[in-house]
Amino acid sequence: MDRKFKIAIVDDESEILNMLSRFLQRSGQYEIVTFLNPINAISTIDTSYDAVMLDIMMPQMGGLEALEKIMEKNPNQKVIMMTAYSTLDKVLKSHKEGATHYLMKPFNSLDSVEKKLQEVLKG
Repeated sequence: MDRKFKIAIVDDESEILNMLSRFLQRSGQYEIVTFLNPINAISTIDTSYDAVMLDIMMPQMGGLEALEKIMEKNPNQKVIMMTAYSTLDKVLKSHKEGATHYLMKPFNSLDSVEKKLQEVLKG
């Protein structure tokens, strides 16, 4: 079997982490590492991760600041931003900071999340 893709999911809502983790692990294609706190994620995420799924609104540190710090460590990191509070300004800023894509919460479907993740991994 091919190697599994190593994916970090960073969100302050444990329900989101559990739902995404369980769904993505079902295919057997992914090794999922979850973080409730972006500060812990930044200190752990290194170049071994194939992609990072990062919430924008978190109490400990905003997702855009976390994105900036992740990109400083690995400028080629593939990052998908996730948010329920989308503004054009945040979308543009996250792309400028290096985010690969954007997902709106609540997700249309978990299949659409995996499809977006597959696009990012192939890109």
